[in-house]
Amino acid sequence: MASTTILDDVKKQVGIVPDYDAFDDQLLLDINAAFATLHQLGVGPEEGFLVEADTEWESYISTERLNFIKSYISMKVKVMFDPPTSSFALDALNKQIEEYEWRICSEVECYGQEDA
Repeated sequence: MASTTILDDVKKQVGIVPDYDAFDDQLLLDINAAFATLHQLGVGPEEGFLVEADTEWESYISTERLNFIKSYISMKVKVMFDPPTSSFALDALNKQIEEYEWRICSEVECYGQEDA
């Protein structure tokens, strides 16, 4: 599996080509806010997790069973960076985020967080 950076994957999910860097600082703030939410939910390293431009997913996710964290982070950033204009779409996205939060916490609670 090819290694990709968190920033590049999130850029693709919010509709920005990876080579375009005008929004990198804002995206990194939002990405780190999403990881801070995971930390407050009890997921991830005890000391927290900081994403920089070259941080790869493998430095946070070491098992395939937690790959849906990628979608969660992308959705959280989408809501912060470029929320849908339709209240129905925003509500649906927020409900999906809530479901991912529950599933991530459940996965870590059931199987431990040595892999998160």
